[in-house]
Amino acid sequence: MTVADRIRVQNVEVLSNDWYVLKKTTFQFRRSDGIWQTMSRETYDRGNGATILLYDPAQRTVILTRQFRYPAFVNGHDDLLVEAPAGLLDHATPEERIRSEAEEETGFRVRDVRKIFESFMSPGSVTEKLHFFVGPYTQDDRVSDGGGNEAEGEDIEVLEVRIDAALNMIETGVIQDGKTIMLLQYAALRLLAPAGAA
Repeated sequence: MTVADRIRVQNVEVLSNDWYVLKKTTFQFRRSDGIWQTMSRETYDRGNGATILLYDPAQRTVILTRQFRYPAFVNGHDDLLVEAPAGLLDHATPEERIRSEAEEETGFRVRDVRKIFESFMSPGSVTEKLHFFVGPYTQDDRVSDGGGNEAEGEDIEVLEVRIDAALNMIETGVIQDGKTIMLLQYAALRLLAPAGAA
């Protein structure tokens, strides 16, 4: 039996279709004991996205961004958010989108990208699946100042940070973005580990 065999959708109500789509769905779910339980959940569908960590293995640095995020602000984060470049797919492939987002936000034209995994970032309410990439960079790959798309309200600062400093920013609470923490920990384990590390 698949999960689809355990779901009976009874009603779907669109609560908002302004910025993205918010729905309330009432359904029955067949529990592991065989009993059908009725419940309702709200889901926020903003499409899927992609994110990337640009890294320089020779310098042991990474490229991050800093920008304003209103949802983080209203939840008590009175600062700009430090993040890895990211964007919604908007009908592009994950690799196409992350190449264009990286250049738009950071000014670096990515030569080689490698997908490392996918993740649902907030599966209790948000449908988004995020595609995670890494890609090496050098200063020769910089083609603009970056900064994002002003028409979309982006005002992005570009940061070049050593990996050890970036990891310290997680510990001190300067970096609180989940996708960025995941990418930095991956980089510390797989890409920019100190010489002699296992």
